[in-house]
Amino acid sequence: MTQLLNEASLVSQEAAADSTDALRHFERLLTLETDCWDVHEAMKGGSPDFVLLDVRGPQSFQVGHLPGATNLPHGKINERNLSSYAIDALFVVYCSGPHCNGADRAAAKLARLGKKVKKMIGGTEGWKDEGFDLTTG
Repeated sequence: MTQLLNEASLVSQEAAADSTDALRHFERLLTLETDCWDVHEAMKGGSPDFVLLDVRGPQSFQVGHLPGATNLPHGKINERNLSSYAIDALFVVYCSGPHCNGADRAAAKLARLGKKVKKMIGGTEGWKDEGFDLTTG
């Protein structure tokens, strides 16, 4: 019971960040993440200003992926496999969804290589939840 009371108190005024800290935190998140809706809107024009990477394995990619995505599993992200992209390219990475950390792994590898990167939160599951279709093949 004490555990429940302690956890409940985390959703109180005294456990809340002040507005300056909250603003800094959420603005920072927006520099690191994007969502399915924003990616969909950017892809509609046909010339997005980012490279969309599906970082799951080839079999998952074949079953269904975002239109316009390139498959590059997170385990294969290296300088050689990125050499055809502009040095200042922005990469948007995604995996299956919130239950998968493949996009986080890919984002970390890209950042280690000095690349600009954002993670698309939600992954393919979020994409489908928004009502958007996946492409097969």
